[in-house]
This record gives sequence, C-alpha cells and structure tokens, in this order.
Amino acid sequence: MITIIAAIAKNNALGKDNDLIWHLPADLKRFKKRTSGHHILMGRNTFESIGKPLPNRTTIIITRNKNYFKDGCLIAHSLEEAIEMVKNDDDIFIIGGAQIYKETIEKDLADQLDITLVHHKFEADAFFPEIDLNIWEDSKREDFEADEKNSYDYSFVSYSKKAI
Repeated sequence: MITIIAAIAKNNALGKDNDLIWHLPADLKRFKKRTSGHHILMGRNTFESIGKPLPNRTTIIITRNKNYFKDGCLIAHSLEEAIEMVKNDDDIFIIGGAQIYKETIEKDLADQLDITLVHHKFEADAFFPEIDLNIWEDSKREDFEADEKNSYDYSFVSYSKKAI
C-alpha cells in the first residue's frame, strides 16, 4: 500500500519558502502515528526542511544528485527506485514535496491519499495537485474546529481509488 500523506489548504497550498505555513499539532500527531514503523519517501528539499531523519521511520530521500548523502537515510535517484527499495513494507508513505506528490499521482503509483485539509487559504509557492474526484473517493472523513492548540478548522480525509 502506497499512501500519499499531506496537509493541504483550501487552495491546495502546501508550503512557502520550503517550510510549512501553519502549525496544527493534531496533524503532526496523526502524521507520527500513521507513519511510525514504516518507510517515508520524500524529495531532497522536503528532507532539508525537516533537517534530520524522523524517529521510528526509515527515511528515503529522492534526489537526482548522485553524490548526495545523509547519515541515517537511504538515497534513491528516482521515485521508482525508492519504491523498489521498500517493496517489503506493506505501508509506504510519500510525504512530499510538491514535485514528488505530482509525479506519484501522474504515474498512478499511490493506492491511497491521507489528507489533512486545512480550511483556510494561504499564500504559498508549493501546491498539492488537484485531487481528481473521477479517480478518488472520500472513504473516511473527520472534521474538527479550531481550538486553543490548532488555529484553523481542519479535516482528516482519506481517499481511496474508485473501483473502475
């Protein structure tokens, strides 16, 4: 199972200047719970914004730079190579960035989308691809209102591929 996991705004914003735009502790907690114990695949820019391998996960960085190396991480030079490296894991998570999300969707490699939808529009320079509702269906949804820890209304939405 290959799952794209992302937090996106109403205007599909992901981030700006290689950083997150908002802070939602509930989303971070969910991300940790969903990805712990599994492989997480990400582009080099996403890794650089995080700055280190995340605990209890195997980090695979996708980069075209053949000389790139980071302690504690595996390096792949294509999305397909990264997926091939982790074919023994039943749950693989694609965690960003925008280019990796786009490529995964265009090549039809994902089985599921695990989206935190932030009910606000943000100025951004990185965007999530439009979710094609002819391909994906909302299979589970939980809605939450802003509170003292989470500044925006948000929803956890899982999408599965429609049966064709």
